[in-house]
Amino acid sequence: MRDYNKYEIWKKSHKLTLQVYTITKSFPKEEMYGIVSQLRRASLSIPTNIVEGSGRNSQKEFAYFINIASGSAAETEYLIRFSFDLEYIPEDKFKELNDEIISIRKMLNAFHQKLK
Repeated sequence: MRDYNKYEIWKKSHKLTLQVYTITKSFPKEEMYGIVSQLRRASLSIPTNIVEGSGRNSQKEFAYFINIASGSAAETEYLIRFSFDLEYIPEDKFKELNDEIISIRKMLNAFHQKLK
């Protein structure tokens, strides 16, 4: 059994998810069941899959869940961009979130390659 708390990628993705939950509180109410829900689920899926994978018995299974987290990170990146384009996220916050999700995606890719 692995301790997910020790992984920097989990720490960064957890922090990003907290930021997404905070920023989406200011989105228009009509987006509650649209982009707010989708963005929150996509971002939460990243650290959740890292946790689930770390609880698996084999490295192959762990790699599978890291791959799913990577897909969720790509989705999150797009949804952050989409939210910015709709002017729901200010430019400074967009740059911060975008830089963070790109960093997370790179880390997930490298981690997946290491586990394979």
